[in-house]
Amino acid sequence: MKGQILDFSVQNNTGIISGDDQNRYQFSGSDWKGQTVPARGQFVDFETSGMGYATDIYLVAVPNVLGTQYGQKSRIVAALLAFFLGGFGIHKFYLGRIGWGIVYLLFCWTFIPSIVAFIEFIIYLCTSDEDFARKYG
Repeated sequence: MKGQILDFSVQNNTGIISGDDQNRYQFSGSDWKGQTVPARGQFVDFETSGMGYATDIYLVAVPNVLGTQYGQKSRIVAALLAFFLGGFGIHKFYLGRIGWGIVYLLFCWTFIPSIVAFIEFIIYLCTSDEDFARKYG
């Protein structure tokens, strides 16, 4: 069955998967067959036991079809906001980093936030959609 990881706790080594059948399945880290730690939002293929548990969980590579978005925030929108309005920290507010947005606003008269925002613009463009979604949601 295919599904998506809703949550994974490294401390407890347990997580929850939402299956394509709209049911939720619990799993432990010992059932994870991937090379990296499970993360929220990853698409997986797994087997189910009769009691609501997922076993033999494998990461599924999702092809990036035009218009497909991995997370809640768009990497391109963040990059454009950083380029055009980055000196005021608008891209930080968009990404949910309110504290950093306020810092950018307080120091916008120094033009330092503009320089940093331009560097962030380049970083956002060079980051893959999966990495961006993992970091910013």
